[in-house]
Amino acid sequence: MSVTPATAFDPGTITHLIRSRRSVFTAQFEPGKTIPDELITEILENANTAPTHKLTEPWRFTVFTGNGLQKLADEQAAIYKKYAGPKFKQAKYDQMLITPMLCSHVIGIGLKRHVEIPEMEEIAAVACAVQNIYLTITAYGIGGYWSTGGITYLEQAKPLFNLSPEDKFLGFFYLGYIRVPSIRRTPGSIGEKVNWVRE
Repeated sequence: MSVTPATAFDPGTITHLIRSRRSVFTAQFEPGKTIPDELITEILENANTAPTHKLTEPWRFTVFTGNGLQKLADEQAAIYKKYAGPKFKQAKYDQMLITPMLCSHVIGIGLKRHVEIPEMEEIAAVACAVQNIYLTITAYGIGGYWSTGGITYLEQAKPLFNLSPEDKFLGFFYLGYIRVPSIRRTPGSIGEKVNWVRE
């Protein structure tokens, strides 16, 4: 498809970017290599342009880097140990102390609730913001992934991310430079997921 004057972007390039998006995990990161904070800000500026019903912009981000990674590791492990109850697993606790330290930055993903908006619509808006993060890091050759593990579903975790009880914590986005790329996964056929109605 050719690019017309009204089209600001090359569709082929955008398609390639979208289809190149992959989750890259901490074991694949380049140890000790730090992403510039200015680039993290650029990534979050792009996240901030996501679609949002009633323009509530419900996404909230807490960025951990430098000594903040140790703070996250210590505090999330302590919260998990105190409140996990019978679901507590030592291996999971140990991993919480390790995972942040393998990253350049960790972004806590919050949702600031607006009671006049259905919750699902605000979750969708935050998910769109996270997809903007994914696409931006792909363009810059940075690795990362969204995880809803650890303390994500513990109510007691919310204060660590400046969230109120009515807000939602939606997990972490882990970031680092890529040492080992992810293998490209071929998605299932779109034909099995689409129903065309023509009449």
